[in-house]
Amino acid sequence: MSSRTIITRQQSGHSVGQRGKQGPIITIDGPAGVGKSTIAKQLASRLGYRYLDTGALYRAVAWKVRASEVDPADHRTVAKLLPETCITLEQSRDGVRVLVDGQDVTGEIRTPEISESASVVSAIPAVRQWLLPIQRQAGASGGVVAEGRDLGTHVFPEADMKFFLEADVDVRAARRRDQLRAAGHVESLAQTEERIKARDLRDQARAVAPLAPAADARLINTSALGVDAIVEQMIAVIATKL
Repeated sequence: MSSRTIITRQQSGHSVGQRGKQGPIITIDGPAGVGKSTIAKQLASRLGYRYLDTGALYRAVAWKVRASEVDPADHRTVAKLLPETCITLEQSRDGVRVLVDGQDVTGEIRTPEISESASVVSAIPAVRQWLLPIQRQAGASGGVVAEGRDLGTHVFPEADMKFFLEADVDVRAARRRDQLRAAGHVESLAQTEERIKARDLRDQARAVAPLAPAADARLINTSALGVDAIVEQMIAVIATKL
C-alpha cells in the first residue's frame, strides 16, 4: 500500500492543526551528517509510524530552481516559481519517491549540488511559508516521525516528543562523504567538511526558523553511537513520556 501527498499552491494556503490526531508526533532535528534520516526511518519502523522527510521538500524546490536555471539566492524569482510547482511524495514499503511536476527526481535530489541549493532556498521566507502548512498537514493526524531542521521549534512546536541530534563535524563529514560515494559522487573529506560548515552557518543564521534545538528537546550526540543504540535510547525516552 502506498500513500501520496501532493503539494500545490492551493494547498499551501491552508494550515492544518492537530484536530483528530490519532497518534503522537515525534520530531528529530539536527544539522547535516548526524544521521537523522537513517535514525528517523528506523524509529518509525520500530514504532509502526509514518516517516516524514521534510528535507526532501526543500530539495525538491531546489531541484525545480536549478532545472529552471534560476539563481537559488534570487528570492523574488524563486518565489515566482512556487505557484507553478507541484511536488508529490509517494510513500510505500520501498521508501519515499519524490516527484516534481510529475517527474521522479528521487535520486537527483541527493547530490551535493542540490544539497547546497536546498540550503540556500530554505532560507527564503516565501519558500518556508509555502511549505510550512504542508508539513503540518502531513503530520496533523499523528503517528509520525518527522525529521528536519526546524520541526520542534517551528513546524510542530507542540510535538509530543522532540529530539535534537548532534555530532562532531569531522564525524559528520566522514559520514556524508561515505553516503556520497555510495551514490556515485566522489568528493574529498576536506570538501565535504567545508560544505557542512557552510551549511551549518546558513541554517543557523537564517532569519526564519533558524537551526536550533527546541527548549524541550532531548539532545543526543551521535558521534560515537551506532544507529541501533540511538534508536533504543529514543524508544526508552518515548516510553517514559507517552
